Amino acid sequence: MAGLAGKLLSQAIVITLGMLRFLFRQSPTLAFIEALALLFAITWLDLATGHQVSVVLFYTAPIAFAVWLCDNKSVFVIAGLAGVLWSWADVVLGHSYSNGSVQAWEIAIRFAFFFLVGAAAIIIRERQRASQSRIALLEHTQQLEKQIIEVSEYEQQRIGRDLHDGLCQFLAAIGCATGGLKIDLEDRGLKELATKACDIEKLLTQSVNQARDLSHGLVPVQLNEAGLPAALNELAATTSRLLPVTCTFESAGESRAGRNGKAAHLYRIAQEAIHNATKHGNAQRIDIRLSANPSATSLSISDNGVGMPKNGTATNGVGISIMRYRANLMEGELAIESPIMGGTVVSCTVPTEGD
Repeated sequence: MAGLAGKLLSQAIVITLGMLRFLFRQSPTLAFIEALALLFAITWLDLATGHQVSVVLFYTAPIAFAVWLCDNKSVFVIAGLAGVLWSWADVVLGHSYSNGSVQAWEIAIRFAFFFLVGAAAIIIRERQRASQSRIALLEHTQQLEKQIIEVSEYEQQRIGRDLHDGLCQFLAAIGCATGGLKIDLEDRGLKELATKACDIEKLLTQSVNQARDLSHGLVPVQLNEAGLPAALNELAATTSRLLPVTCTFESAGESRAGRNGKAAHLYRIAQEAIHNATKHGNAQRIDIRLSANPSATSLSISDNGVGMPKNGTATNGVGISIMRYRANLMEGELAIESPIMGGTVVSCTVPTEGD
């Protein structure tokens, strides 16, 4: 019996949903005809019940039906007809009034009531549609922002690969050729020119190292569970080599932020925080800390720079906005603080449940 009742309930739900889909997909003309049919059916019910039973609320049903399925003009037509048919039913049933003024007042009140019901329902409908439109626009905007982030990641990786596989190899080849030229010049006894060739070779070697460091920053090591600490450690080492700052990295716990692209977002947040600390904060030391537990992964980047401006304009910059957006994509929280002792601390905490 329980199984049969469940099947019947499921079939009833399916039929109901099918009818609702049909109602909302039908043409406004057909919906207007259906509203008229419903209105005449209620009028017949009013005539059948007489004065003893009031069906005034039933007259609002076709008005509400027209509100959701017809245009505004049709709504007021249905509201006007509801007033006419209600008044006609009173006349047919022999409802008596003390004088004509009272009758006119009653009729006016009926028409005003139905028109107000229609107008109020239209306002509610328009507000709901506006709210749905805002939600749809927000979802569309978030989707576009996510696609922009993905395109940016793809372009960064492409440029990084081009630097590593193209420019680095080209510079390395020139360096080898310069080394050969230095040897030839030494064999010919041209010591001065050989020294200059040696200097060029050193510059090319430094250029190769810098280009390789840049390519590694654009395309970090594989960001899986084990790769995020390695990538952040390499980021700290590269920052110390390329910039006049001391950058350190510490890790505690086993990070599980490598899934769903969370590791890449955390890495980019660290990159942006380091960029802000060196460009705007004039920091001399930057400390990166990654800690993890079974429920969350936390990343913090602290520096000894000048801190955030008191007017708070820096917190509205493009870089910080992107960091906040990355944190939102991970369902995490981003905090930017200026401790009393100075500097800036950027921290991001990301839940790992459901990764």
